Order: sequence, then C-alpha cells, then structure tokens
Amino acid sequence: MSLRRIHHVAYRCHDAAETVDFYQRHLDMDFVLAIAEDEVPSTKEPDPYMHVFLDAGMGNVLAFFELPNSPDMGVDPNTPQWVQHIAFEVDSREALAATQTRLEAAGVEVLGPVDHSIFESIYFFDPNGHRIELAVNTASAADMRRLHEVAPAMLEEWSRTKRAPQHAAWLHAPKTPATGTQPNNTQGAP
Repeated sequence: MSLRRIHHVAYRCHDAAETVDFYQRHLDMDFVLAIAEDEVPSTKEPDPYMHVFLDAGMGNVLAFFELPNSPDMGVDPNTPQWVQHIAFEVDSREALAATQTRLEAAGVEVLGPVDHSIFESIYFFDPNGHRIELAVNTASAADMRRLHEVAPAMLEEWSRTKRAPQHAAWLHAPKTPATGTQPNNTQGAP
C-alpha cells in the first residue's frame, strides 16, 4: 500500500458556521462541502450532525463536526494545552508576519513568532479552543538529512531513558556569524 496524502482530518466544533467563517476569514481556506445526517453512517446511531470540510491546501482537507445533541466538548485535562494542535505550513516569513498582523488586528491573540531552528511558528486558538500553528520552514536540506539520520537513534534512546537525547543538540547551538548556520561538529551531531 502507498498512502497518497491525508484525505481529511476531523475535529469537533461548537458552531459549524462560526468555524467555517473563522477559517475562511483568517486563513483564506475555501469551504469545500458540507454533509449533514440524522444518523451516523458507520454506526447507525441516531445522532444528527453537520460535517464541514475546508481546503487546507495541496489536496489536504480540514473537517469539523457540529454535534448538537452531544455533551459540551472539552479538552483532555491530563494533556498540556500546547501539545494537541493543528499545524499548517506557510510559504515565507513575510506570509507568517502578515498573517500574525491580520490576526492581531482582528482581536485574535497570537503567540510568537517562535524560532524552532528548522522552522518558525506562530500560535493561536480557533473559536473551538483548538490550538493552531502556522509554520514556515527555515532548515536546509542538509539539516533535514542530518535530523532524519539520527531520528531512529533518538527514539531508541528516548524509549530507554525518557530523557531528551542530544543527537540533534547542534540545532540549538549558536549560529556562526559568517554563515548563519550551525557548526557541523557540535556535541551529538552525526
């Protein structure tokens, strides 16, 4: 089997119309389609819902369910708020900054930009309490290859120790002023 892409990712929302408006207005997503049923097709449960689909770019779809007969939606109290989020890629730092300006002008609280060494991000919440990240990639192809090469060893060490491995510590090393890149021979580098 060969996966082609994510067909769609679905989350719950408080209000389908408000959610569609938010993603159209703030992230320029196209409202692709809506499906509404009085019975769940897979389980045959009598539970009316509105299922909306938004174009997240390059064939990816973000979907939401409004479930008026279900208890109010909540968050997992055992998971930190920063963990569960939806991240979208933007094409430039300028697009990231312009979107942050537009969000803040509309009264949306934005955290960032945050430099993660291989990408920069801003964070905010949609009207349903879902954390959204917009990220622009900043890593070189060489940096990504290095990270890919050490990923199995990092995972193995983490599984044994539950402590942060240092295989990619070079990501957080000071950049060389002349080149703007991290040195190649820092601790933990492959």
